[in-house]
Amino acid sequence: MNLYLEPGKLTGTLTPPPSKSQAHRLIIAASLAQGVSHLTNLAASEDIQATLGCMAALGAEYDRDSGEIQGVAPHGVETLPKLDCGESGSTLRFLIPVALAITGGGQFFGRGRLLARPMEPYEVLFQEKGIRYERGPDCITVEGTLTPGLYRLPGNVSSQFITGLLYALPLLDGDSELALTTGLESGGYVDMTLDALARFGVTVQRTAAGWHIPGGQRYTPRDCAVESDYSQAANFLVANSLGSSIRLEGLNPGSTQGDRVILDYVRRLEEPGEVTLDVSQCPDLVPPLALRAALRDGEVTHIVGAARLRMKESDRLDTVTIELNNLGGHVTQNPDSLTILGRSYLYGGVTDSHNDHRIAMMLGVAATRCLDAVTVCGAECVAKSYPNFWEDYKRLGGNVRQRF
Repeated sequence: MNLYLEPGKLTGTLTPPPSKSQAHRLIIAASLAQGVSHLTNLAASEDIQATLGCMAALGAEYDRDSGEIQGVAPHGVETLPKLDCGESGSTLRFLIPVALAITGGGQFFGRGRLLARPMEPYEVLFQEKGIRYERGPDCITVEGTLTPGLYRLPGNVSSQFITGLLYALPLLDGDSELALTTGLESGGYVDMTLDALARFGVTVQRTAAGWHIPGGQRYTPRDCAVESDYSQAANFLVANSLGSSIRLEGLNPGSTQGDRVILDYVRRLEEPGEVTLDVSQCPDLVPPLALRAALRDGEVTHIVGAARLRMKESDRLDTVTIELNNLGGHVTQNPDSLTILGRSYLYGGVTDSHNDHRIAMMLGVAATRCLDAVTVCGAECVAKSYPNFWEDYKRLGGNVRQRF
């Protein structure tokens, strides 16, 4: 689907969609609880549907109408369950250790670039632990028994590996230690995991090296509501910074979401002078931040700590550079950073989402400050995380027409 966006500012009131990051975590915890939990404010995005489907494949039950989740007990299986992760990196990385803990493994399928994303931390770890790990062109198979003990992981590849083990290790018979071999990036996401575990009655203790995880624990059923998402609100906060007038409701000011830093980063981009933003803890914010930086007339912005963006739904350092420059921006990419010389306006033109939901949304916000219309090719990819983005965009006054 190609959309034609006329320039124009957005105005109105909006509640951002539920946090995808928090929803993944609450779904998994509820699915591991021995009993019935209720989750409200779940979004119907493709990534969340993938996690719900995978937990169902592992034995949990979800009722969409009531939000009821019936948890699954650990059990052996004769045939490894098949888990379709879609394009969700969180689903894949979170659930590999979980599947080992409750069914002895599984076959994990994915689409797009998912199975090309880095998985070496698990490959190395499972080889040490004697767990079968086979990676094919369209499937990853894991099979074996997680045993209590010491687990070492790098902290600078993805916090998703850490989260997966934090969910699985409490289910084992004995205590475990999870130790980081490098500094931790995206620490806010680990904080969200620890918060979800605590809500469902699971205890994890911080140590100098990482975390001590007591074994023999049980997840306790809980009723929870998913918070509104700061990473999705970021697009509209940037739109406001560029002249729109959107009142955002439902955001928790005390949230553990790491992307809450968008509030501070936007303020910094509104001040004159050269700015450096470290996004190692909030990589999903790069597209809207880069757009805001592209419109700081005459000012230079450095976005650093962004190497992991090359292995997202697209190579986001590359696609942000290409599409903002297509609109008339001045963006230079480096191996792990962007350098942006701001302009007073962007031109408009034909752009490509690169099948990346966050690129498509960035381009929608960019259209509010372009001189001419913006065509976004492949605009339907927003369904991955925010299916109603274009409907909300139109409700806020965005002039959107479909082009064939």
